[in-house]
Amino acid sequence: MKVLAVHPSALMYTKVFLRLEPLGLELVAGAARDAGHDVQIIDLQVETQKDYWTLLESFKPDVVCFSGNYLANVPEIIDLCRATRVRYPDIFQFIGGHSVSFIARDVLALSEGAVNCILKGEGDASIGLLLSALKDGKDLLSVPGVVTMDGEGPPPVFVDSLNDIRPARDLLRHRNKYFIGTLDPAASIEFARGCPWDCTFCSAWTFYGRSYRTASPMVIADELEEIKEPGIFIVDDVAFVHEEHGMAIANEIKKRGIKKEYYLETRADVLLRNKDVFKVWSEIGLSYIFIGMEAVDEEGLKQFRKRVSLDKNFEALEYARSLGLIVAINIIADPDWDRGRFEAVRQWCLEIPEIVNISVTTPYPGTEIWHREARRLTTRDYRLFDIQHAVLPTKLPLPEFYEELVKTQQVLNTKHMGWEALKDTAGIAGRLLMKGQTNFVKMLWKFNSVFNPKLQLADHMRKARYLMPIQPDVVESVDRKDLYVHGPGGRKTRALDDATEQFVDKTRMSEDA
Repeated sequence: MKVLAVHPSALMYTKVFLRLEPLGLELVAGAARDAGHDVQIIDLQVETQKDYWTLLESFKPDVVCFSGNYLANVPEIIDLCRATRVRYPDIFQFIGGHSVSFIARDVLALSEGAVNCILKGEGDASIGLLLSALKDGKDLLSVPGVVTMDGEGPPPVFVDSLNDIRPARDLLRHRNKYFIGTLDPAASIEFARGCPWDCTFCSAWTFYGRSYRTASPMVIADELEEIKEPGIFIVDDVAFVHEEHGMAIANEIKKRGIKKEYYLETRADVLLRNKDVFKVWSEIGLSYIFIGMEAVDEEGLKQFRKRVSLDKNFEALEYARSLGLIVAINIIADPDWDRGRFEAVRQWCLEIPEIVNISVTTPYPGTEIWHREARRLTTRDYRLFDIQHAVLPTKLPLPEFYEELVKTQQVLNTKHMGWEALKDTAGIAGRLLMKGQTNFVKMLWKFNSVFNPKLQLADHMRKARYLMPIQPDVVESVDRKDLYVHGPGGRKTRALDDATEQFVDKTRMSEDA
Protein backbone atom coordinates (compact mmCIF):
# COMPACT_ATOMS: atom_id res chain seq x y z
CA MET A 1 0.00 0.00 0.00
CA LYS A 2 1.02 3.61 -0.55
CA VAL A 3 1.23 5.62 2.67
CA LEU A 4 1.71 9.38 3.03
CA ALA A 5 2.86 10.49 6.50
CA VAL A 6 2.12 14.14 7.34
CA HIS A 7 3.52 16.40 10.06
CA PRO A 8 1.45 19.56 10.69
CA SER A 9 2.66 23.17 10.70
CA ALA A 10 4.95 24.88 13.22
CA LEU A 11 3.64 26.18 16.53
CA MET A 12 4.30 29.60 18.00
CA TYR A 13 7.44 28.79 19.98
CA THR A 14 9.00 26.74 17.17
CA LYS A 15 8.66 29.62 14.75
CA VAL A 16 11.55 31.30 16.56
CA PHE A 17 13.84 29.14 18.66
CA LEU A 18 13.91 25.76 17.00
CA ARG A 19 12.51 23.57 14.28
CA LEU A 20 12.98 19.90 15.02
CA GLU A 21 13.16 16.96 12.69
CA PRO A 22 9.85 15.03 12.97
CA LEU A 23 11.54 11.96 14.43
CA GLY A 24 8.33 10.30 15.64
CA LEU A 25 6.81 10.44 12.18
CA GLU A 26 10.03 9.13 10.64
CA LEU A 27 9.92 6.17 13.03
CA VAL A 28 6.32 5.42 12.05
CA ALA A 29 7.24 5.78 8.37
CA GLY A 30 10.21 3.47 8.88
CA ALA A 31 8.03 0.83 10.53
CA ALA A 32 5.49 1.03 7.70
CA ARG A 33 8.23 0.67 5.11
CA ASP A 34 9.73 -2.29 6.97
CA ALA A 35 6.30 -3.90 6.76
CA GLY A 36 6.52 -3.72 2.96
CA HIS A 37 4.64 -0.51 2.16
CA ASP A 38 5.58 2.39 -0.13
CA VAL A 39 5.92 5.47 2.10
CA GLN A 40 6.50 9.18 1.65
CA ILE A 41 6.71 12.01 4.22
CA ILE A 42 5.73 15.67 4.05
CA ASP A 43 6.51 18.09 6.89
CA LEU A 44 4.33 21.20 6.89
CA GLN A 45 6.78 22.90 9.25
CA VAL A 46 8.93 23.50 6.17
CA GLU A 47 6.55 22.85 3.28
CA THR A 48 3.11 24.26 2.44
CA GLN A 49 -0.39 22.90 2.14
CA LYS A 50 -0.06 23.51 -1.60
CA ASP A 51 2.87 21.06 -1.53
CA TYR A 52 0.62 18.61 0.32
CA TRP A 53 -2.04 18.70 -2.40
CA THR A 54 0.58 18.40 -5.14
CA LEU A 55 2.05 15.32 -3.45
CA LEU A 56 -1.36 13.76 -2.99
CA GLU A 57 -2.03 14.14 -6.70
CA SER A 58 1.33 12.72 -7.83
CA PHE A 59 1.82 9.98 -5.21
CA LYS A 60 -1.83 8.86 -5.04
CA PRO A 61 -1.61 7.25 -1.58
CA ASP A 62 -4.04 4.64 -0.29
CA VAL A 63 -3.49 5.86 3.26
CA VAL A 64 -2.70 9.26 4.80
CA CYS A 65 -1.57 9.37 8.42
CA PHE A 66 -1.14 12.56 10.45
CA SER A 67 1.11 13.20 13.43
CA GLY A 68 -1.04 14.49 16.29
CA ASN A 69 1.62 15.12 18.92
CA TYR A 70 0.54 18.67 19.74
CA LEU A 71 -2.91 19.76 20.85
CA ALA A 72 -2.69 23.11 19.05
CA ASN A 73 -2.32 21.30 15.71
CA VAL A 74 -5.65 19.47 16.02
CA PRO A 75 -7.72 22.04 14.04
CA GLU A 76 -5.28 22.10 11.13
CA ILE A 77 -5.19 18.30 11.00
CA ILE A 78 -8.98 18.00 11.04
CA ASP A 79 -9.30 20.66 8.32
CA LEU A 80 -6.85 18.75 6.13
CA CYS A 81 -8.61 15.45 6.76
CA ARG A 82 -12.01 16.90 5.88
CA ALA A 83 -10.70 18.59 2.73
CA THR A 84 -8.87 15.41 1.71
CA ARG A 85 -12.02 13.37 2.23
CA VAL A 86 -13.90 15.66 -0.19
CA ARG A 87 -11.26 15.50 -2.91
CA TYR A 88 -10.18 11.89 -2.41
CA PRO A 89 -13.07 10.04 -0.77
CA ASP A 90 -11.42 6.60 -0.97
CA ILE A 91 -8.25 7.47 0.96
CA PHE A 92 -8.05 5.92 4.41
CA GLN A 93 -7.08 8.57 6.97
CA PHE A 94 -5.89 8.14 10.52
CA ILE A 95 -4.14 10.18 13.19
CA GLY A 96 -1.60 9.00 15.74
CA GLY A 97 0.67 10.63 18.25
CA HIS A 98 0.95 11.81 21.81
CA SER A 99 -1.87 14.36 22.22
CA VAL A 100 -4.55 12.63 20.17
CA SER A 101 -3.99 9.44 22.16
CA PHE A 102 -5.64 11.17 25.13
CA ILE A 103 -8.57 12.66 23.17
CA ALA A 104 -9.23 10.05 20.48
CA ARG A 105 -13.04 10.09 20.67
CA ASP A 106 -13.21 13.89 20.72
CA VAL A 107 -11.10 14.16 17.55
CA LEU A 108 -13.11 11.50 15.75
CA ALA A 109 -16.35 13.29 16.58
CA LEU A 110 -15.01 16.64 15.34
CA SER A 111 -13.89 15.10 12.04
CA GLU A 112 -17.46 14.00 11.25
CA GLY A 113 -16.34 10.88 9.44
CA ALA A 114 -13.28 12.32 7.71
CA VAL A 115 -10.92 10.45 10.04
CA ASN A 116 -11.27 6.67 9.89
CA CYS A 117 -9.49 5.93 13.14
CA ILE A 118 -7.09 7.12 15.80
CA LEU A 119 -4.03 4.99 16.58
CA LYS A 120 -3.26 5.42 20.28
CA GLY A 121 0.12 4.82 21.85
CA GLU A 122 3.39 4.04 20.10
CA GLY A 123 2.63 4.31 16.40
CA ASP A 124 5.77 2.49 15.32
CA ALA A 125 4.54 -0.56 17.26
CA SER A 126 1.12 -0.81 15.59
CA ILE A 127 1.34 0.86 12.17
CA GLY A 128 2.28 -2.43 10.47
CA LEU A 129 -0.63 -4.25 12.10
CA LEU A 130 -3.07 -1.51 11.12
CA LEU A 131 -1.96 -1.45 7.48
CA SER A 132 -2.06 -5.24 7.32
CA ALA A 133 -5.63 -5.32 8.68
CA LEU A 134 -6.66 -2.62 6.25
CA LYS A 135 -5.08 -4.39 3.27
CA ASP A 136 -6.57 -7.77 4.16
CA GLY A 137 -10.01 -6.41 4.99
CA LYS A 138 -9.82 -7.47 8.64
CA ASP A 139 -11.60 -5.83 11.55
CA LEU A 140 -9.64 -2.70 12.50
CA LEU A 141 -10.69 -3.15 16.10
CA SER A 142 -8.42 -6.19 16.26
CA VAL A 143 -5.42 -3.83 16.13
CA PRO A 144 -3.89 -2.68 19.44
CA GLY A 145 -4.48 1.03 20.05
CA VAL A 146 -7.10 1.54 17.34
CA VAL A 147 -10.10 3.72 18.18
CA THR A 148 -13.06 4.23 15.83
CA MET A 149 -16.52 5.61 16.40
CA ASP A 150 -17.61 1.98 16.74
CA GLY A 151 -15.29 1.12 19.61
CA GLU A 152 -11.73 0.48 20.73
CA GLY A 153 -9.30 -2.28 19.95
CA PRO A 154 -6.98 -3.98 22.44
CA PRO A 155 -4.75 -1.71 24.59
CA PRO A 156 -1.74 -0.13 22.84
CA VAL A 157 1.50 -2.11 22.82
CA PHE A 158 5.15 -1.11 22.97
CA VAL A 159 7.67 -1.81 20.23
CA ASP A 160 9.48 -5.04 21.02
CA SER A 161 12.86 -3.29 21.30
CA LEU A 162 14.20 0.20 20.64
CA ASN A 163 17.11 -1.55 18.92
CA ASP A 164 14.88 -2.82 16.12
CA ILE A 165 13.36 0.46 14.90
CA ARG A 166 14.92 2.94 12.51
CA PRO A 167 13.61 6.35 11.42
CA ALA A 168 13.13 6.80 7.67
CA ARG A 169 15.40 9.85 7.60
CA ASP A 170 15.93 9.56 3.84
CA LEU A 171 12.25 10.38 3.19
CA LEU A 172 12.55 13.90 4.60
CA ARG A 173 13.12 16.30 1.73
CA HIS A 174 14.46 19.43 3.47
CA ARG A 175 16.87 18.22 6.12
CA ASN A 176 18.78 21.51 6.18
CA LYS A 177 15.71 23.26 7.63
CA TYR A 178 15.96 21.71 11.10
CA PHE A 179 17.86 23.44 13.89
CA ILE A 180 17.98 24.22 17.61
CA GLY A 181 19.96 27.25 18.74
CA THR A 182 23.31 27.38 16.95
CA LEU A 183 23.05 23.70 16.00
CA ASP A 184 22.10 24.40 12.41
CA PRO A 185 21.34 21.99 10.82
CA ALA A 186 20.45 19.45 13.50
CA ALA A 187 19.05 15.95 13.43
CA SER A 188 17.15 14.31 16.29
CA ILE A 189 17.87 10.98 17.94
CA GLU A 190 16.36 8.86 20.71
CA PHE A 191 18.53 7.17 23.33
CA ALA A 192 15.70 6.21 25.70
CA ARG A 193 11.91 6.35 25.68
CA GLY A 194 9.58 7.19 28.57
CA CYS A 195 9.87 8.92 31.94
CA PRO A 196 9.75 7.36 35.41
CA TRP A 197 8.75 10.58 37.22
CA ASP A 198 5.23 11.98 37.63
CA CYS A 199 5.13 15.79 37.36
CA THR A 200 1.61 17.20 37.53
CA PHE A 201 1.93 19.36 34.39
CA CYS A 202 3.41 16.63 32.17
CA SER A 203 1.85 13.77 30.21
CA ALA A 204 5.04 11.94 29.20
CA TRP A 205 4.74 9.54 32.15
CA THR A 206 1.00 9.00 31.66
CA PHE A 207 1.55 8.25 27.97
CA TYR A 208 4.28 5.68 28.60
CA GLY A 209 2.92 4.23 31.86
CA ARG A 210 5.99 5.39 33.80
CA SER A 211 8.11 3.00 31.75
CA TYR A 212 11.71 3.78 30.79
CA ARG A 213 13.38 1.81 27.99
CA THR A 214 16.79 2.25 26.44
CA ALA A 215 18.47 1.48 23.14
CA SER A 216 21.79 -0.34 22.93
CA PRO A 217 24.87 1.95 22.92
CA MET A 218 26.10 0.06 19.85
CA VAL A 219 22.86 0.68 17.97
CA ILE A 220 22.88 4.36 18.99
CA ALA A 221 26.45 4.76 17.77
CA ASP A 222 25.56 3.06 14.48
CA GLU A 223 22.76 5.58 13.98
CA LEU A 224 24.99 8.55 14.87
CA GLU A 225 27.52 7.40 12.29
CA GLU A 226 24.81 7.38 9.63
CA ILE A 227 23.51 10.88 10.45
CA LYS A 228 25.03 13.55 8.23
CA GLU A 229 24.03 16.60 10.27
CA PRO A 230 26.73 17.98 12.61
CA GLY A 231 24.17 18.94 15.29
CA ILE A 232 22.20 16.39 17.30
CA PHE A 233 19.17 16.99 19.50
CA ILE A 234 18.66 14.12 21.96
CA VAL A 235 14.88 13.87 22.33
CA ASP A 236 14.77 11.88 25.60
CA ASP A 237 12.38 13.43 28.12
CA VAL A 238 15.14 13.17 30.74
CA ALA A 239 18.61 12.44 29.40
CA PHE A 240 20.96 10.03 31.20
CA VAL A 241 18.65 8.90 33.98
CA HIS A 242 20.67 5.70 34.02
CA GLU A 243 24.32 6.57 34.59
CA GLU A 244 25.74 3.33 33.17
CA HIS A 245 23.76 3.69 29.94
CA GLY A 246 24.86 7.29 29.38
CA MET A 247 28.50 6.41 30.00
CA ALA A 248 28.37 3.38 27.70
CA ILE A 249 27.06 5.53 24.83
CA ALA A 250 29.81 8.09 25.43
CA ASN A 251 32.49 5.39 25.43
CA GLU A 252 31.18 3.96 22.16
CA ILE A 253 31.19 7.43 20.59
CA LYS A 254 34.78 8.02 21.72
CA LYS A 255 35.89 4.60 20.47
CA ARG A 256 34.50 5.29 17.01
CA GLY A 257 35.71 8.88 16.85
CA ILE A 258 32.22 10.28 16.14
CA LYS A 259 32.29 14.09 16.06
CA LYS A 260 28.96 15.78 16.70
CA GLU A 261 27.60 18.67 18.77
CA TYR A 262 24.75 17.77 21.16
CA TYR A 263 21.75 19.40 22.84
CA LEU A 264 19.78 17.53 25.51
CA GLU A 265 17.16 17.96 28.25
CA THR A 266 17.47 16.67 31.80
CA ARG A 267 16.57 17.29 35.44
CA ALA A 268 18.77 19.15 37.91
CA ASP A 269 18.87 16.19 40.31
CA VAL A 270 19.87 13.81 37.50
CA LEU A 271 22.69 16.15 36.49
CA LEU A 272 23.99 16.30 40.07
CA ARG A 273 23.66 12.55 40.63
CA ASN A 274 25.43 11.62 37.40
CA LYS A 275 28.08 14.35 37.22
CA ASP A 276 30.68 12.07 35.66
CA VAL A 277 28.40 11.24 32.75
CA PHE A 278 27.77 14.87 31.92
CA LYS A 279 31.46 15.71 32.29
CA VAL A 280 32.40 13.03 29.78
CA TRP A 281 29.67 14.19 27.41
CA SER A 282 30.91 17.78 27.65
CA GLU A 283 34.24 16.44 26.38
CA ILE A 284 32.74 14.64 23.36
CA GLY A 285 30.48 17.39 22.03
CA LEU A 286 27.69 18.26 24.47
CA SER A 287 27.21 22.03 24.12
CA TYR A 288 23.65 22.81 25.24
CA ILE A 289 21.65 21.51 28.17
CA PHE A 290 18.02 22.33 28.95
CA ILE A 291 16.86 22.04 32.56
CA GLY A 292 13.17 22.32 33.40
CA MET A 293 13.36 24.18 36.71
CA GLU A 294 9.67 25.23 36.30
CA ALA A 295 9.71 27.50 39.38
CA VAL A 296 12.06 29.79 41.31
CA ASP A 297 10.52 29.18 44.73
CA GLU A 298 9.77 26.14 46.86
CA GLU A 299 6.00 26.63 46.66
CA GLY A 300 6.07 26.52 42.87
CA LEU A 301 8.21 23.38 42.87
CA LYS A 302 5.76 21.72 45.24
CA GLN A 303 2.83 22.69 43.00
CA PHE A 304 4.40 20.96 39.99
CA ARG A 305 5.51 18.00 42.11
CA LYS A 306 9.19 18.44 41.33
CA ARG A 307 11.10 17.22 44.36
CA VAL A 308 14.18 19.25 43.53
CA SER A 309 15.02 21.98 46.03
CA LEU A 310 16.01 25.46 44.92
CA ASP A 311 19.48 24.86 46.31
CA LYS A 312 19.84 21.74 44.15
CA ASN A 313 18.60 23.62 41.09
CA PHE A 314 21.17 26.37 41.59
CA GLU A 315 23.89 23.83 42.34
CA ALA A 316 23.07 22.10 39.05
CA LEU A 317 23.32 25.39 37.16
CA GLU A 318 26.72 26.05 38.73
CA TYR A 319 27.98 22.60 37.78
CA ALA A 320 26.75 22.93 34.19
CA ARG A 321 28.53 26.28 33.95
CA SER A 322 31.73 24.69 35.26
CA LEU A 323 31.59 22.26 32.34
CA GLY A 324 31.34 25.15 29.89
CA LEU A 325 27.82 24.19 28.84
CA ILE A 326 25.28 26.68 27.55
CA VAL A 327 22.30 26.24 29.85
CA ALA A 328 18.66 26.98 29.06
CA ILE A 329 16.00 26.76 31.77
CA ASN A 330 12.22 26.84 31.73
CA ILE A 331 10.02 28.74 34.16
CA ILE A 332 6.25 28.21 34.15
CA ALA A 333 4.22 31.42 34.53
CA ASP A 334 1.16 30.80 36.67
CA PRO A 335 -2.11 32.58 35.79
CA ASP A 336 -2.16 33.91 39.38
CA TRP A 337 1.01 35.93 38.86
CA ASP A 338 0.59 39.67 39.42
CA ARG A 339 2.85 42.52 38.24
CA GLY A 340 5.10 42.17 41.27
CA ARG A 341 5.63 38.47 40.62
CA PHE A 342 6.51 39.05 36.97
CA GLU A 343 8.94 41.80 37.98
CA ALA A 344 10.65 39.56 40.54
CA VAL A 345 11.08 36.81 37.95
CA ARG A 346 12.45 39.34 35.44
CA GLN A 347 15.05 40.55 37.89
CA TRP A 348 16.06 36.99 38.68
CA CYS A 349 16.42 36.21 34.97
CA LEU A 350 18.65 39.25 34.47
CA GLU A 351 20.95 38.19 37.30
CA ILE A 352 21.85 34.79 35.85
CA PRO A 353 23.74 34.01 32.63
CA GLU A 354 21.43 31.19 31.55
CA ILE A 355 18.93 31.37 28.70
CA VAL A 356 15.48 31.59 30.32
CA ASN A 357 12.28 30.50 28.64
CA ILE A 358 8.93 31.49 30.14
CA SER A 359 5.96 29.25 29.33
CA VAL A 360 2.39 29.45 30.64
CA THR A 361 0.68 26.91 32.87
CA THR A 362 -1.39 24.84 30.45
CA PRO A 363 -3.60 21.91 31.48
CA TYR A 364 -3.18 19.23 28.84
CA PRO A 365 -5.31 16.09 28.58
CA GLY A 366 -3.37 13.30 30.23
CA THR A 367 -2.02 15.51 33.01
CA GLU A 368 -3.23 15.81 36.57
CA ILE A 369 -3.57 19.55 36.11
CA TRP A 370 -6.10 18.87 33.34
CA HIS A 371 -8.34 16.84 35.61
CA ARG A 372 -8.16 19.47 38.33
CA GLU A 373 -8.56 22.55 36.17
CA ALA A 374 -10.54 21.56 33.06
CA ARG A 375 -13.80 23.12 34.29
CA ARG A 376 -12.04 26.46 34.80
CA LEU A 377 -10.89 26.80 31.20
CA THR A 378 -11.53 30.24 29.70
CA THR A 379 -11.33 28.84 26.18
CA ARG A 380 -11.97 25.53 24.46
CA ASP A 381 -10.08 26.49 21.31
CA TYR A 382 -7.44 23.81 20.65
CA ARG A 383 -5.22 26.35 18.89
CA LEU A 384 -4.51 28.20 22.16
CA PHE A 385 -3.13 25.15 23.98
CA ASP A 386 0.49 25.82 23.06
CA ILE A 387 2.02 26.92 26.44
CA GLN A 388 2.20 30.48 25.10
CA HIS A 389 -1.45 31.43 25.68
CA ALA A 390 -3.37 31.66 28.94
CA VAL A 391 -6.27 29.20 28.93
CA LEU A 392 -7.10 29.53 32.64
CA PRO A 393 -8.41 32.64 34.44
CA THR A 394 -5.63 35.16 35.09
CA LYS A 395 -5.33 37.33 38.17
CA LEU A 396 -4.37 40.28 36.00
CA PRO A 397 -6.72 41.35 33.19
CA LEU A 398 -5.74 39.23 30.20
CA PRO A 399 -4.24 42.16 28.17
CA GLU A 400 -2.04 43.06 31.16
CA PHE A 401 -1.06 39.42 31.71
CA TYR A 402 0.20 39.18 28.13
CA GLU A 403 2.02 42.50 28.42
CA GLU A 404 3.82 41.27 31.52
CA LEU A 405 4.47 37.84 30.02
CA VAL A 406 6.04 39.19 26.83
CA LYS A 407 7.96 41.80 28.82
CA THR A 408 9.40 38.95 30.88
CA GLN A 409 10.11 36.84 27.81
CA GLN A 410 11.85 39.89 26.37
CA VAL A 411 14.62 39.23 28.88
CA LEU A 412 15.53 36.27 26.69
CA ASN A 413 15.40 38.45 23.60
CA THR A 414 17.57 41.16 25.16
CA LYS A 415 20.21 38.79 26.50
CA HIS A 416 20.41 36.15 23.82
CA MET A 417 18.97 37.42 20.54
CA GLY A 418 19.45 40.26 18.04
CA TRP A 419 22.70 42.22 17.81
CA GLU A 420 23.89 41.22 21.30
CA ALA A 421 23.66 37.56 20.40
CA LEU A 422 25.27 38.13 17.04
CA LYS A 423 28.29 39.75 18.71
CA ASP A 424 28.78 36.61 20.80
CA THR A 425 28.14 34.19 17.95
CA ALA A 426 29.59 36.11 15.00
CA GLY A 427 32.04 33.35 14.16
CA ILE A 428 29.39 30.65 14.33
CA ALA A 429 26.92 32.73 12.32
CA GLY A 430 29.53 33.42 9.67
CA ARG A 431 30.41 29.75 9.29
CA LEU A 432 26.73 28.80 9.04
CA LEU A 433 26.06 31.45 6.39
CA MET A 434 29.09 30.26 4.40
CA LYS A 435 27.46 26.83 4.31
CA GLY A 436 24.08 28.26 3.28
CA GLN A 437 22.53 27.63 6.73
CA THR A 438 20.32 30.60 7.66
CA ASN A 439 17.95 29.14 10.26
CA PHE A 440 19.86 30.35 13.32
CA VAL A 441 20.68 33.80 11.94
CA LYS A 442 17.07 34.45 10.88
CA MET A 443 15.88 33.35 14.31
CA LEU A 444 17.79 36.15 16.05
CA TRP A 445 15.38 38.80 14.76
CA LYS A 446 12.08 36.93 14.80
CA PHE A 447 11.11 37.44 18.44
CA ASN A 448 9.12 40.68 18.16
CA SER A 449 7.16 39.49 15.14
CA VAL A 450 5.98 36.35 16.95
CA PHE A 451 5.85 37.27 20.64
CA ASN A 452 3.49 40.23 20.68
CA PRO A 453 0.85 40.79 23.40
CA LYS A 454 -1.61 42.30 20.93
CA LEU A 455 -1.30 39.31 18.62
CA GLN A 456 -1.67 36.85 21.50
CA LEU A 457 -4.79 38.66 22.71
CA ALA A 458 -6.17 38.72 19.16
CA ASP A 459 -5.77 34.94 19.01
CA HIS A 460 -8.51 34.70 21.66
CA MET A 461 -10.83 36.69 19.42
CA ARG A 462 -10.54 34.35 16.43
CA LYS A 463 -13.59 32.24 15.83
CA ALA A 464 -12.87 28.63 16.70
CA ARG A 465 -14.21 25.97 14.35
CA TYR A 466 -13.34 23.11 16.67
CA LEU A 467 -13.96 23.24 20.40
CA MET A 468 -13.02 20.88 23.19
CA PRO A 469 -16.07 19.26 24.75
CA ILE A 470 -17.30 20.75 28.00
CA GLN A 471 -15.57 18.89 30.79
CA PRO A 472 -17.27 17.16 33.74
CA ASP A 473 -17.04 18.56 37.23
CA VAL A 474 -13.58 19.10 38.63
CA VAL A 475 -12.16 16.01 40.27
CA GLU A 476 -10.40 16.73 43.55
CA SER A 477 -8.47 13.47 43.61
CA VAL A 478 -7.30 11.65 40.51
CA ASP A 479 -6.63 7.94 40.19
CA ARG A 480 -3.41 8.18 38.24
CA LYS A 481 -3.88 4.79 36.66
CA ASP A 482 -6.87 6.23 34.79
CA LEU A 483 -4.56 8.74 33.08
CA TYR A 484 -2.37 6.22 31.29
CA VAL A 485 -2.37 5.51 27.54
CA HIS A 486 0.05 2.61 27.96
CA GLY A 487 -0.94 0.91 31.19
CA PRO A 488 1.62 0.94 34.01
CA GLY A 489 3.70 -2.23 34.06
CA GLY A 490 5.62 -1.44 37.22
CA ARG A 491 9.31 -1.99 37.88
CA LYS A 492 9.82 -4.50 35.05
CA THR A 493 9.14 -1.79 32.42
CA ARG A 494 11.99 0.43 33.63
CA ALA A 495 15.53 -0.26 32.43
CA LEU A 496 17.04 1.07 35.66
CA ASP A 497 19.33 -0.49 38.21
CA ASP A 498 18.01 -0.75 41.76
CA ALA A 499 19.92 2.30 43.00
CA THR A 500 18.51 4.48 40.20
CA GLU A 501 15.01 3.13 40.80
CA GLN A 502 15.32 4.12 44.46
CA PHE A 503 16.62 7.55 43.45
CA VAL A 504 13.60 8.08 41.19
CA ASP A 505 11.21 7.00 43.93
CA LYS A 506 12.73 9.48 46.35
CA THR A 507 12.46 12.34 43.88
CA ARG A 508 8.83 11.90 42.91
CA MET A 509 5.77 12.38 45.06
CA SER A 510 3.26 9.62 44.35
CA GLU A 511 3.55 5.97 45.26
CA ASP A 512 1.80 4.16 42.41
CA ALA A 513 3.47 1.60 40.13
